[in-house]
Amino acid sequence: MMKNLNRRVFLRGLGGAVVAAPFLGSVAERDAEAQSAGGGAPKRLIVLFTHYGCLTNRWFPKKSHGELTAADYEATTLKHLAPFAKKLLMPRGIRAMNEWSFGRTHGQNNDPHGQVMGSYFTCYPVTPESDKFNAKSTGRSLDHIAAEQVNPNGAAPLVMQIGGVRQDSFSNFSYDQPKQIFPGIGSPTTIYNNLTGLFGQGPVSQDTYKVARGKSVIDVVREDLESFERVRMSKADKQRLSDWKDLLHQTTNTVRAQCSAAQAEALGLTAQSVQAASQGGGLGVDLSKSTNVMMDLAVLSAICDQNRVIFMKFPGGVTFKWGGINHSKDSHGISHRVGDANMGGDCVPGVIEMIHEIDDWYAKKFAYLVGRLDSIDEGDRKLLDNTATVWFQEDSDGNSHNLNNLPILQAGDCGGYFKVGQAVNVEGGKADLAVGSSEAACGPGQTKLDFAAIDGTGTPPDVATQPINKYFCNLLNAIGVKAGADGFPAIGGSAEVTCFGKHDDTKLFVSENNPVSIKDPGEFKMLRANG
Repeated sequence: MMKNLNRRVFLRGLGGAVVAAPFLGSVAERDAEAQSAGGGAPKRLIVLFTHYGCLTNRWFPKKSHGELTAADYEATTLKHLAPFAKKLLMPRGIRAMNEWSFGRTHGQNNDPHGQVMGSYFTCYPVTPESDKFNAKSTGRSLDHIAAEQVNPNGAAPLVMQIGGVRQDSFSNFSYDQPKQIFPGIGSPTTIYNNLTGLFGQGPVSQDTYKVARGKSVIDVVREDLESFERVRMSKADKQRLSDWKDLLHQTTNTVRAQCSAAQAEALGLTAQSVQAASQGGGLGVDLSKSTNVMMDLAVLSAICDQNRVIFMKFPGGVTFKWGGINHSKDSHGISHRVGDANMGGDCVPGVIEMIHEIDDWYAKKFAYLVGRLDSIDEGDRKLLDNTATVWFQEDSDGNSHNLNNLPILQAGDCGGYFKVGQAVNVEGGKADLAVGSSEAACGPGQTKLDFAAIDGTGTPPDVATQPINKYFCNLLNAIGVKAGADGFPAIGGSAEVTCFGKHDDTKLFVSENNPVSIKDPGEFKMLRANG
């Protein structure tokens, strides 16, 4: 047996396995299968989430199905991502599941933001519907369902609230249990302190310190391995031990070179820089002070394999006053075109360009994150290549609050699982997918927005409606999550994930008492590299 527990915990935290793992056949097989692609590196899911949608007619490339080149992105809000065109996937034709509507045809009639946030990553209705300020999801969210299977020790996902934690239902999408919000972390300092112990800054074990100073993992556990090799064991166990040693050799160089104080400093992460980025939350928060640091901390968490499921979100309702932007209204009111939460009224002068400025800033930040991930080597690939890094948005168009034709952009093929370098319209590959009419309200020469005209800025409700549940199945399968015999994710399962959430039909969300029903199980095969 190993000499101390700290050594086992340390190795697992760095993405290896405890020495005893080879003798647990199912664990060894799962590890070997999960790490077979991409040079043995773990597969990760990193999510960035923004509120209030975008100007869809400027955000989407004109081509909705087929190869997308740098030139296709250059003509859009996503021009900052053009250098990564060959590593991008734009899934088109997808709909989130609980759209607010008076007619109750596409979801509940609770609130156009609260119910969407509660249902977005759970695909479950919210309750109580009678209290829009406190309604919470009745299911668990994607981040927790993924993390409990793929994270070392089944640790919780890293949920990062850029700009500080807010506790309300309108600001949270993460649920570790039904009706139980998981607010995550809003302090860069907290995340940084959780990481520094891995490379010698803080209370660490002797073995951790050895690896931090450049000694390989295989050297640290050499005595234990040699002791095991002298034990009488079956031929099968000897092979497992040999296989495990090979796995250690494959991952050692990456761990030794990357998870270090030097790497943190190369990312600009020092105690001083992190402290400078830590600030209180609130509507007046300056996101320019903390965003890059939080994203760099996410990258370092992935490098150190402290977390394979990382969700980041920007706050809603902030007033953009940085980076050359000087708005007088908050982002929520601007998305409504009238400067406040009302639906209809006097147009804010120049509001379309204000929305574009916000969209552009978010695109720059996503490009920053993608660039950082693409700068880190993992064997013969990049960290980005072993990851599905996805930018999700709360709505499609923030004025109509529609959830069909969602703007989604993925970077990285997650170890070769996804096809990249193109847009894929999952609605049968239609080449004429509408991008919406986001500038139809409060555009040039318009001073009033009539309530009846709100829906006119969104994509027609019968277009781009394939359930987001299926894309979530793609993401779960890509990072190695397994399902039970019913196709739903399950610890200890062995099947492919084919079902996620409670419903994949928006009409079923009108009642929280409807039984579980997934009408169209399976992932989007069109998104796979071999699809």
